[in-house]
Amino acid sequence: MSPLGVRLSIQESHVVIDNGLLQLTLSNPDGIVTGLRYNSIDNLLEVLNAESNRGYWDLVWSAEGTPRGGVFEVIKATTFEVIVETDEQVEVSFSRSWDPSLQGKLAPLNIDKRFILLRGCPGFYSYAIYEHLGSMDWPAFSIAETRIAFKLRKDLFHYMAVTDDRQRYMPLPDDRTPGRGQPLAYPEAVLLVNPVEPELKGQVDDKYQYSCENKDLKVHGWISIDPAVGFWQITASDEFRSGGPVKQNLSSHVGPTCLAMFLSGHYAGEDLCPKFEQGEPWKKVFGPVFIYLNSVMDGNDPLTLWDDAKNQMLVEVERWPYSFPASEDFPSSDQRGNVSGRLLVKDSFTGDDLVPANGAYVGLAPQGDVGSWQRECKDYQFWTKADDTGYFCINYVRTGNYNLYAWVPGFIGDYKYEVLITISAGCNIDVKDLVYEPPRDGPTLWEIGIPDRSAAEFYVPDPSPSYINPVLSNNPADRFRQYGLWEKYSELHPDGDLVYTVGESDYKKDWFFAQVTRKKDGKTYQGTTWQIKFKLDSIDQSGTYKLRVAIAEATLSELQIRINDQTSSLPLFTTGLIGRANSIARHGIHGLYWLYNVDVPGKQVIEGDNTIFLTQPRSASPFQGIMYDYIRLEGPPTH
Repeated sequence: MSPLGVRLSIQESHVVIDNGLLQLTLSNPDGIVTGLRYNSIDNLLEVLNAESNRGYWDLVWSAEGTPRGGVFEVIKATTFEVIVETDEQVEVSFSRSWDPSLQGKLAPLNIDKRFILLRGCPGFYSYAIYEHLGSMDWPAFSIAETRIAFKLRKDLFHYMAVTDDRQRYMPLPDDRTPGRGQPLAYPEAVLLVNPVEPELKGQVDDKYQYSCENKDLKVHGWISIDPAVGFWQITASDEFRSGGPVKQNLSSHVGPTCLAMFLSGHYAGEDLCPKFEQGEPWKKVFGPVFIYLNSVMDGNDPLTLWDDAKNQMLVEVERWPYSFPASEDFPSSDQRGNVSGRLLVKDSFTGDDLVPANGAYVGLAPQGDVGSWQRECKDYQFWTKADDTGYFCINYVRTGNYNLYAWVPGFIGDYKYEVLITISAGCNIDVKDLVYEPPRDGPTLWEIGIPDRSAAEFYVPDPSPSYINPVLSNNPADRFRQYGLWEKYSELHPDGDLVYTVGESDYKKDWFFAQVTRKKDGKTYQGTTWQIKFKLDSIDQSGTYKLRVAIAEATLSELQIRINDQTSSLPLFTTGLIGRANSIARHGIHGLYWLYNVDVPGKQVIEGDNTIFLTQPRSASPFQGIMYDYIRLEGPPTH
């Protein structure tokens, strides 16, 4: 432990907190992080930026009835308060209150930003409490995004690490400017044509290539090589993030920028942007997140700072829920409860045995319908992964009423436990054995893909040589993150759309990962129709077959299904317009999950050769399309 206690200095326009290892400077009363001194570096943040553009909480919000897009607001407080001041800990508050005189000017929220520095700790914590009061004076509005953003010094921080495989020396922000960078199909993607470092020429920079699923987004950040210093954002819990464990969020990107994302519509669309009614009461704590700083001795490899940051992340996860936040809105471990049990799967057409739900995602989320958790974005969720025997334990759950939800890789659909679970302080609830019976009417006649809510198992092409990010070549599992893969569909199928023959085709090679539009000429596109050809040796004309189509993502798309008659004006089934995930453009391989169960009358199929036509007719852009998760045809029930 540092022999020095934590010291607080309150100045006219700044608040300085120092524990001997680092010095944190915040604007007073705005609560913007303006300075971060560590080791021999006076400020890790970009000193060339205005003080309000270095380290800040922000949000994007819209008043009810205003156009999409919203207002970007850096959250500036009006009141400063010392919450805790001891040798062991300093916690300070920067808050702002909302009243009707601010309508249209600021998001209708009371916001209390907190910063904590502990004795002997090489980093600081931040969290915030957002509140919309239950008064009719408080207007309806929505939040598109909220986060903490840090802008680091571009003369120091050149190496970024997001995962073991996605880490590299990054382009400079200057490389994205006109003359050095050429914008591609959307502003976030830039081709480096004349970068400061010539070896980066011809590479693509796109912040979406560094996105992560919530469950994996626990540590990321930047390394300065000389002096050897690391800056890391560590998130020990997902409880305050929306959309569940596989919702994707941004991490770090060229800037050098480091983000702590709490709410966003990325890879989901407006479904993940909370909307509040006039006078709707709401309160939520975002965080705490930990900003961790580390260094190595002279002569040691600076890149080992990533390994140290990963170890620190494990320490932070073990310490969750933190004991030191002073707000009564952040409950300590003894104020929370636990839920355990075992999840089993019963699929009657694969045998009568109960199968352990190995690797199932099991979670507590606010009450709702089956699968509603993936669109829930106002309150808290608590998720875990079942072991290979199906046992799970969800620890440190906030008090309240929840439904228990689950989904099991290898099986379609969603599970919901119908008994309401009420968490009280200190409770330990054992729900015993739960049985999930996935959708099933009859025996499998054929199937395409793996039911895992992702299109990753399908054919993902190599990128165009002119659009490569080389770091994404380190791991074959990241190949879908390369830019421009949607253009490959027309190259692979120049004369007609995809045809998949059951029993002959291989979905790993023959099923393109996304049913995208086809570029015609100039900037016009056309919809596509994929075919699944299959044989039936015998048919039951009086029975009903079931076609189950699980979709891993959809963007302003429509899936029309026809059987044996492509020219029919009325499809057997249509989804209507669905999805705003935009995962094709953002290299996401999945967005929100959709499951459709389509009745196929026996008179629609024939003995011998049959064809299912999958048409996606919407065609205003190259990014409209569908990623399939899994398709299965079942025969009529046999009992």
